[in-house]
Amino acid sequence: MADEKKKEEKKIIVDEDWKQEAQREKEILAAQEEAEEKKTQAEERPRGPLPEGNLAALISMLATQALFALGLLQVKGQDKREPDLELAKYNIDMLQTLEEKTKGNLTKEEETVLANTLNDLRMGYVQVAG
Repeated sequence: MADEKKKEEKKIIVDEDWKQEAQREKEILAAQEEAEEKKTQAEERPRGPLPEGNLAALISMLATQALFALGLLQVKGQDKREPDLELAKYNIDMLQTLEEKTKGNLTKEEETVLANTLNDLRMGYVQVAG
């Protein structure tokens, strides 16, 4: 008699309502996981498309690095950092090298942009260093 009672207790009864409820829960979890994955992907790539690769973009990139190094450009929400004059000088020197190596091969507009950028960065360097 004890054996028969144990067999009855171990028996699991599965009805259609239980199956439907389990399927609904599974679908809800799958939808939540998919939404979470999309959110994570959106957070990982907050930027838009990259600009065209050209001389102006290269000048802008090097100038931005120099401005960050000089402490004249800050990232919103970050603490102010001490200027890194060595890194700033390196980026300014890179722009100067670019000017020297491309002399005679630039349009008038490109020459003007590069010369003005270099002048502005040099003035900024003198201000911060002095």
